[in-house]
Amino acid sequence: QVQPVESGGGLVQAGGSLRLSCAASGRAFSSYSMGWFRQAPGKEREFVAAMTWGGGSTIYANFVKGRFTISGDTAKSTVYLQMSSLKPEDTAVYYCAARLGPLALVQGAFHYWGQGTQVTVSS
Repeated sequence: QVQPVESGGGLVQAGGSLRLSCAASGRAFSSYSMGWFRQAPGKEREFVAAMTWGGGSTIYANFVKGRFTISGDTAKSTVYLQMSSLKPEDTAVYYCAARLGPLALVQGAFHYWGQGTQVTVSS
């Protein structure tokens, strides 16, 4: 199995950038698809972006297209979420997740979850 561990959250001003990291420890991590989700206070957790290691395929939620980029470093077994042009509405706990299989954007399809990292965007 894979155990995701997030880092890189923090406080940033609107319009700024932040890069989240997700260390995916475990065997055969490259067989997994990796995803980022977020949960804002009082709201349900929602899909942000996902990628596959082998084919390099990615998928994004409409509200982050052109602002966020998901990528991976196989040598470091780490997935990144580069966030730019941040808005106050991006404030949330961001979670990294892994699933053994193709790309998905439904949280129920992901088997392994990190503890989350807080991102706060001030106006």
